[in-house]
Amino acid sequence: QVHLVEYGGGLVQPGGSLKLSCVASGFTFSRSGLSWFRQIPGEKRELVATINATGVSTYYADSVKGRFTISRDNAKNTIYLQMTNLRPEDTAVYSCYAPTGNYGQGTQVTVSS
Repeated sequence: QVHLVEYGGGLVQPGGSLKLSCVASGFTFSRSGLSWFRQIPGEKRELVATINATGVSTYYADSVKGRFTISRDNAKNTIYLQMTNLRPEDTAVYSCYAPTGNYGQGTQVTVSS
């Protein structure tokens, strides 16, 4: 059974930073590309970043390029999303996604002064 559990959300002021973690189990993590998505209530889920199985190749949405960094630790079955220079429009529920078709429950990120 696939499990994806996110950690690290919270309230941060504009310009601040947060680091999200997603711990995965139930599939071959080290051979799987994974992604971070975000969703605002009432809106479509948005792809934020993707990392391939080895961590060599990454993709970022234009809205976060240069501010967010996706990474992974295959020894810990964990992916990360380092978010810097956060903006109010980054406020959303952030979820990780596995190629099995599963999303985690999400963690709330709120950027507000």
